[in-house]
Amino acid sequence: MAHTMNFDTHAFAQRLKTAGFSAEQVDTLIDLARESTPRDIVTNESLDTRLTILEQRMTIKLGSLLIVAMGMLFALLKLFPDGA
Repeated sequence: MAHTMNFDTHAFAQRLKTAGFSAEQVDTLIDLARESTPRDIVTNESLDTRLTILEQRMTIKLGSLLIVAMGMLFALLKLFPDGA
């Protein structure tokens, strides 16, 4: 699940040029900004999605465990009907 982060290089370049940076300095800073931007950033949306999936998996596993435990209990009650 890839999420992208937008970086407005044109606005960034304009602000740098307005501040007095040369075209070569602006190009270098834009390249550095692109290289330093993480590719696998975690967003709230991706975190919420992963937590929802994890919650569903845990619910299924807990339900399965409960069904197996109840099956074993009923099997033991049939095996020992008088509780001895």
